[in-house]
Amino acid sequence: QVQLEESGGGLVQAGGSLRLSCAASGRALSSYVMGWFRQAPGKEREFVAAISWSAGSTYYADSVKGRFTVARDNAKNTVDLRLTRLKPEDTAIYYCAAGRHFIATMWHEYENWGQGTQVTVSS
Repeated sequence: QVQLEESGGGLVQAGGSLRLSCAASGRALSSYVMGWFRQAPGKEREFVAAISWSAGSTYYADSVKGRFTVARDNAKNTVDLRLTRLKPEDTAIYYCAAGRHFIATMWHEYENWGQGTQVTVSS
Protein backbone atom coordinates (compact mmCIF):
# COMPACT_ATOMS: atom_id res chain seq x y z
CA GLN A 1 0.00 0.00 0.00
CA VAL A 2 1.28 3.44 -0.85
CA GLN A 3 1.37 6.28 1.69
CA LEU A 4 0.76 9.80 0.44
CA GLU A 5 1.59 13.16 1.96
CA GLU A 6 0.58 16.53 0.54
CA SER A 7 2.37 19.81 1.06
CA GLY A 8 2.44 23.31 -0.36
CA GLY A 9 -0.92 24.70 0.70
CA GLY A 10 -1.34 28.15 2.16
CA LEU A 11 -3.04 31.52 1.99
CA VAL A 12 -2.90 33.40 -1.30
CA GLN A 13 -4.70 36.34 -2.83
CA ALA A 14 -7.09 35.92 -5.72
CA GLY A 15 -5.17 35.75 -8.96
CA GLY A 16 -2.16 34.21 -7.27
CA SER A 17 -0.50 30.82 -7.65
CA LEU A 18 0.48 27.85 -5.54
CA ARG A 19 2.17 24.54 -6.16
CA LEU A 20 0.98 21.54 -4.24
CA SER A 21 3.15 18.45 -3.95
CA CYS A 22 2.26 14.88 -3.10
CA ALA A 23 5.07 12.61 -1.95
CA ALA A 24 4.61 8.86 -1.98
CA SER A 25 6.28 6.17 0.08
CA GLY A 26 5.89 2.46 0.51
CA ARG A 27 5.39 1.62 -3.15
CA ALA A 28 6.40 2.97 -6.51
CA LEU A 29 4.07 5.70 -7.68
CA SER A 30 4.40 4.48 -11.23
CA SER A 31 1.98 1.67 -10.37
CA TYR A 32 -0.84 4.14 -9.85
CA VAL A 33 -3.01 6.63 -11.60
CA MET A 34 -2.89 9.77 -9.49
CA GLY A 35 -5.72 12.14 -8.80
CA TRP A 36 -6.28 15.39 -6.98
CA PHE A 37 -9.52 16.18 -5.20
CA ARG A 38 -10.68 19.03 -3.03
CA GLN A 39 -13.27 19.54 -0.35
CA ALA A 40 -14.65 22.86 0.78
CA PRO A 41 -16.49 23.29 4.09
CA GLY A 42 -20.00 21.89 3.86
CA LYS A 43 -19.44 20.47 0.39
CA GLU A 44 -18.71 17.06 -1.02
CA ARG A 45 -15.23 16.05 -2.10
CA GLU A 46 -14.86 16.89 -5.77
CA PHE A 47 -12.54 15.79 -8.51
CA VAL A 48 -9.91 18.27 -9.66
CA ALA A 49 -7.40 16.49 -11.91
CA ALA A 50 -5.95 13.11 -12.81
CA ILE A 51 -2.77 11.95 -14.49
CA SER A 52 -2.07 8.57 -16.03
CA TRP A 53 0.70 6.20 -14.97
CA SER A 54 3.37 7.54 -17.30
CA ALA A 55 2.02 11.10 -17.42
CA GLY A 56 0.99 10.57 -21.03
CA SER A 57 -2.53 11.75 -20.32
CA THR A 58 -4.16 14.25 -18.00
CA TYR A 59 -7.75 15.16 -17.28
CA TYR A 60 -9.24 18.14 -15.48
CA ALA A 61 -12.51 19.26 -14.02
CA ASP A 62 -14.08 22.02 -16.09
CA SER A 63 -13.83 24.40 -13.14
CA VAL A 64 -10.01 24.27 -13.15
CA LYS A 65 -9.21 23.57 -16.79
CA GLY A 66 -6.69 26.08 -18.11
CA ARG A 67 -5.73 27.21 -14.61
CA PHE A 68 -4.40 24.07 -12.91
CA THR A 69 -1.73 21.71 -14.19
CA VAL A 70 -0.97 18.24 -12.88
CA ALA A 71 2.43 16.63 -13.37
CA ARG A 72 4.30 13.66 -11.97
CA ASP A 73 7.87 12.52 -11.54
CA ASN A 74 7.89 8.77 -11.08
CA ALA A 75 11.64 8.74 -10.44
CA LYS A 76 11.08 11.04 -7.44
CA ASN A 77 7.78 9.40 -6.48
CA THR A 78 5.98 12.75 -6.52
CA VAL A 79 2.95 14.32 -8.11
CA ASP A 80 2.45 18.08 -8.28
CA LEU A 81 -0.55 20.26 -8.87
CA ARG A 82 0.17 23.76 -10.08
CA LEU A 83 -2.63 26.20 -9.26
CA THR A 84 -2.73 29.53 -11.09
CA ARG A 85 -5.24 32.38 -11.41
CA LEU A 86 -6.72 31.27 -8.13
CA LYS A 87 -10.24 32.28 -7.16
CA PRO A 88 -11.89 32.44 -3.74
CA GLU A 89 -14.04 29.48 -4.77
CA ASP A 90 -10.88 27.38 -5.04
CA THR A 91 -10.59 27.52 -1.25
CA ALA A 92 -10.63 23.94 0.04
CA ILE A 93 -8.58 21.14 1.46
CA TYR A 94 -6.74 19.50 -1.43
CA TYR A 95 -6.05 15.78 -1.41
CA CYS A 96 -3.95 13.56 -3.61
CA ALA A 97 -5.08 10.00 -4.21
CA ALA A 98 -3.74 6.84 -5.84
CA GLY A 99 -5.89 4.58 -7.98
CA ARG A 100 -5.84 2.00 -10.72
CA HIS A 101 -8.13 3.37 -13.42
CA PHE A 102 -7.87 6.29 -15.83
CA ILE A 103 -9.97 8.35 -16.13
CA ALA A 104 -11.40 8.04 -12.63
CA THR A 105 -13.24 11.08 -11.31
CA MET A 106 -15.13 9.62 -8.34
CA TRP A 107 -13.45 9.57 -4.96
CA HIS A 108 -14.40 5.94 -4.30
CA GLU A 109 -12.40 4.85 -7.36
CA TYR A 110 -9.18 5.72 -5.55
CA GLU A 111 -7.55 3.39 -3.06
CA ASN A 112 -5.15 5.53 -1.06
CA TRP A 113 -5.36 9.10 0.19
CA GLY A 114 -3.18 11.69 1.79
CA GLN A 115 -4.24 13.81 4.75
CA GLY A 116 -4.78 16.92 2.66
CA THR A 117 -3.37 20.42 2.54
CA GLN A 118 -5.38 23.60 3.03
CA VAL A 119 -5.59 26.18 0.26
CA THR A 120 -7.22 29.48 1.13
CA VAL A 121 -7.77 32.17 -1.49
CA SER A 122 -8.67 35.63 -0.26
CA SER A 123 -10.60 38.11 -2.38
